[in-house]
Amino acid sequence: MQLGKGNAKSEKETNVSSVYESKPWLGRYADHVPRELPLPERSMIDLFEESVERIPERDAVRYFDESISYGELNDLANRFATLLAARGVEKGDRVAIYTQNNPQFLVAQYGSWKRGAVVVPINPMLKEKELDYHLNDSGAKMLVCLESLYETVARAVVPGTAVEHVFTTSELDFLPDGAGETGILAGVERRRFEETDDLLETLRETEPDPAEARARVSPEDIAYIVYTSGTTGKPKGAIETHSNVAFNAEVYRTWMRIGDEDSIYGVAPLFHITGLIGHTALAGIAGVPLILFHRFDVEEALRLIEKWRPTMTIGSITVFIALMNAPDSGGRDLSSLKKCYSGGAPIAPSIAEQFEEKFGIYIHNAYGLTESNSPTHFVPLGGRAPVDEGSGALSIGVPVPNCEARLVSVEDPSEEVPAGESGEFAAKGPMIFSSYWNKPEETEDAFQDGYFLTGDVAVMDKDGWFYIVDRKKDMINVSGYKVWPREVEDTLYTHPQIKEAAVVGVPDDYRGETVKAFVALKDGDGVAAEDLVAYCKERLADYKYPREIEFMDELPKTATGKFLRRELRDQARTEA
Repeated sequence: MQLGKGNAKSEKETNVSSVYESKPWLGRYADHVPRELPLPERSMIDLFEESVERIPERDAVRYFDESISYGELNDLANRFATLLAARGVEKGDRVAIYTQNNPQFLVAQYGSWKRGAVVVPINPMLKEKELDYHLNDSGAKMLVCLESLYETVARAVVPGTAVEHVFTTSELDFLPDGAGETGILAGVERRRFEETDDLLETLRETEPDPAEARARVSPEDIAYIVYTSGTTGKPKGAIETHSNVAFNAEVYRTWMRIGDEDSIYGVAPLFHITGLIGHTALAGIAGVPLILFHRFDVEEALRLIEKWRPTMTIGSITVFIALMNAPDSGGRDLSSLKKCYSGGAPIAPSIAEQFEEKFGIYIHNAYGLTESNSPTHFVPLGGRAPVDEGSGALSIGVPVPNCEARLVSVEDPSEEVPAGESGEFAAKGPMIFSSYWNKPEETEDAFQDGYFLTGDVAVMDKDGWFYIVDRKKDMINVSGYKVWPREVEDTLYTHPQIKEAAVVGVPDDYRGETVKAFVALKDGDGVAAEDLVAYCKERLADYKYPREIEFMDELPKTATGKFLRRELRDQARTEA
């Protein structure tokens, strides 16, 4: 039976629908959170410029021990927009950013938005083949790239893409001389390339002309194309409008009561949807400092918490595990982090308890996807997530304002399931992406009656708390990063000794899940497990390559020759 296609609902369907239409989760909201938020009337760049006008002298970025004000960041962004105009970048063109958590990311982002360009954040862990796909699929016209990544990866890729100009930059920029002598930047050296321009040097030489370079940007214009893996195994670019981004940034601001006294601790990667919305967009609309330190390092992370005293953060649970297990963490003061959230990977209740016992800080759960611009669910600030008795899962929270949430049958997504029963989680609202870039069929398959189908199997209790209990898809979730088994299998198959390969996710106390490969060799021997791990490590991003290899004479298959992935997964999890 198809709902929403002209068919009358049965009495049972009406009763089931009323469970979600009545929104029992609204009773869990904190007093300061409204049931609905107004839709954005201005773009993200308009909202950022409002913050600049209001607090130009306030720190916008705190990078290691240095700071950049909102006025300074805006000036650099104006220069970058002027530079883009001079290089022929027009409204709607794509600008790819291939950096770590560096201030240059924000310079390029806001400068691109001023010009009306679309930002394409790229994971700095991607290797040549992966980068080539992202640049070509997005049709990026401009690339902003760390010098080290250009030398080792991008230099070989760019000639085969539509990229017309490359600006290289260093993680040492914005830091005093000698910053590369100690700490996590020890040994970093500046590089120069004849075929690229140095970003900051070029910006200093560019006279800003905001009146000429600034485009008119509406809430419905595209802000980002953010790549996520999907059922085809090929990464798909989720189109995120300025309205999508601004709305969920406002969800963060309202839910967590972010005010002038707050600052945001940037532990999530800025290329990831959590970092894009929960760090950069939130800081930009609230006009508060964002603390960055290139890439996560636990000792540097602890030092900067004590130095800058941030009040809010959101990151994968692996960040909090690392902080908790650092050698001298027991004597460190993390008490400023009153607004502490984690999303992207499941949280074991025991981990949340251990963290609170050690630091006195409760980790609030969160849930979201690239396609939902980060949160669809939060645990209320100051509240505590219940644990599902059946699965032992910690609740992901309750739907945020304006989020229409429901659970549907895994077999038939046109049919809803009642409270207390498991079903695929589906969501609709102003935070949901518009479509996949140049992939109309995949876009159509992702929606049912206007609801985005997440692929996650969940349960909602009678009080409106949601619990993720399984995944419909075979996707592996490593510290919040999505790994499609087919990509790892394809890489293994390029090895001359591999006859059969199947990849699954297995439980991992640190990463949530880790990648395990079952392989059968052509000759039965001649290659060791560590050799295959090293082989994949050279060809895949660090979070994708298998940490475990198990040899089999032959992989189990169905009658039609398909690998029994579920059987292998169950075997691996039993052994784990």
